[in-house]
Amino acid sequence: MVSKNLIEQLQERGLIAQLTDEKALIEKLSQGSVTLYCGFDPTADSLHLGHLVPLLCLKRFQQMGHQPVALVGGATGLIGDPSFKATERKLNTSETVQQWVEKIRQQVSPFLDFDCGKNSAKVVNNYDWFGQMDVLTFLRDIGKHFSVNQMINKEAVKQRLERDDAGISFTEFSYNLLQSYDFANLCHQHNVELQIGGSDQWGNITSGIDLTRRLHQKQVFGLTVPLITKSDGTKFGKTEAGAVWLDPQKTSPYKFYQFWVNTADADVYRFLKFFTFMPIEEIDALQEEDQNSGKAPRAQYVLAEKVTQLVHGDEGLQAAKRITESLFSDTIAALTAADFAQLAQDGMPMIKLNAGADLQQALVEAKLVPSRGQARTMISSKAVAINGEKCVDPEYIFTAEDRLFGRYSLIRRGKKHYCLVNWQ
Repeated sequence: MVSKNLIEQLQERGLIAQLTDEKALIEKLSQGSVTLYCGFDPTADSLHLGHLVPLLCLKRFQQMGHQPVALVGGATGLIGDPSFKATERKLNTSETVQQWVEKIRQQVSPFLDFDCGKNSAKVVNNYDWFGQMDVLTFLRDIGKHFSVNQMINKEAVKQRLERDDAGISFTEFSYNLLQSYDFANLCHQHNVELQIGGSDQWGNITSGIDLTRRLHQKQVFGLTVPLITKSDGTKFGKTEAGAVWLDPQKTSPYKFYQFWVNTADADVYRFLKFFTFMPIEEIDALQEEDQNSGKAPRAQYVLAEKVTQLVHGDEGLQAAKRITESLFSDTIAALTAADFAQLAQDGMPMIKLNAGADLQQALVEAKLVPSRGQARTMISSKAVAINGEKCVDPEYIFTAEDRLFGRYSLIRRGKKHYCLVNWQ
């Protein structure tokens, strides 16, 4: 049996949306190590789940012997990519963008291997070349190669031009030139021959291929990964609280783990192909096992474990599983102070109380019941627990012993309704 080439493997996993000159790229990849890049603009102080597929795609290429370059857009982050955005982005200060550049540089680094010989990864910042470039050089050496007629016909720009309420500024219109020059410059400086990105980047990628050919007379390639959608049509990577971030200070490992555990059955096997390195055969076998077991599927927990470990490491995964198991079994003795900090961050509803508060007040403030009268009934009927222990005294006033680690009390109403008290 002939082993599949890398492009076929990516296609099998549903990871290719668009591709330039597939035959030539497959031939190029078969001849030896190819250097490729993906850009990440610092539009916030953390990457989110939408960045994970292209980031893992860089890792997949590196595992097959190719050299990944992660570009952090210190310059392009100052401009803002208009691609398929309904309105103009807010421009951030250079100080803010520089802080975000450093955070994102640190975030992408654990996914890649920087010490594996010839295909060791690199991180670059496009401010290093744009920061020194004057406007006349930009207009003469880069701008002269672009046709405005072609630029306004790109789908991402056309959508903005057709909106009466929001046009496009020259600043955002010029973004296409900046990203195109990134590709040409990386080709010249680092022999980069392939750019990958989300499918919304197709117009920018093809412009970069054209500019590289004009400036350096060299054929380079582009590959886009699909923008992930859920089977019910809702946007992937969003919760009621907003985006799911890769930074544990913005989305805790526990919340991150729970996001994947709650994946719909219709999506989970597809997501295993996108977000894990499990062989296709193992994913198919797991799907068959789940369909025939007559029990709740295992796939969501496999997905949650693998992606949480990938993003947050063994320690983050163990904490997420420990919190999950403790809440499920209602035995919280294993929870650490750091675990409670995760719950306080975003793991469950939280209220702040001062010493002397009673249980009725806590239940009402936590919106676990609508009134003190309801709270009294719930407590009397043994439906309320403090730190896993049932409380039956409707007049109960919290004591110092109820404050775990001197700070937290966990209240449960019924089997599934929790609230964390953070004592002031």
